[in-house]
Amino acid sequence: MATRPISPEDHDRIAKAIRAAETKTDGEIYCVVAYASDSYFFPAAFMATLAMLVVSLAVSYGLEAWWLSIRLPHFVIAQLLALASVLGLLWALPGLRIHLVPRRLRYQAAHANAIKQFLARNVHRTTARTGVLVFVSIAERYAEVVADSGIDSRVGQDVWDSVVRDLTAHAGDDRLADGFIKAIEATGAVLAEHFPVSNGDSNELDDHLVEI
Repeated sequence: MATRPISPEDHDRIAKAIRAAETKTDGEIYCVVAYASDSYFFPAAFMATLAMLVVSLAVSYGLEAWWLSIRLPHFVIAQLLALASVLGLLWALPGLRIHLVPRRLRYQAAHANAIKQFLARNVHRTTARTGVLVFVSIAERYAEVVADSGIDSRVGQDVWDSVVRDLTAHAGDDRLADGFIKAIEATGAVLAEHFPVSNGDSNELDDHLVEI
């Protein structure tokens, strides 16, 4: 997924896209990009420990098959040293951790972070419950559109799935800012269709991309 940092110029482009989209709707669009949704130390440590237990079991059977023997205290010490080395490596190299975590757990962490940001950024506090969060978590290669209850009752999930597919395709080409702009435009069009702008409309959320 995207590796280049988002430049100040890209931040300005995204903010302008949000403002332009919101001129046609009472809805509110909020964008967040997370570089990772978890540290993954403990899940990675668990998976590494489990793998070491499997390997040590295979080694013990191999030694027995070859008529070799090793004293139990020495075997346990070797396991502990190996485990300490692996944990030290995971601590020193955070980028390695996520590769040891199953994709399902990564997506769960990213989804939980999306919901957390939806609530923490008050996207659920708009007057008509028409806030939409466009969320990307880069390390997990995950994107999601979280819509408030006022929108969910009118817009099917397939609409947001299409927005997410386009967003992740742009991010995969290292064009994350362009992906956000396309997602904002598509989201704005959906909101304008179901919640066109009214005379009393006010801007309830900040119009910029948040990086965490």
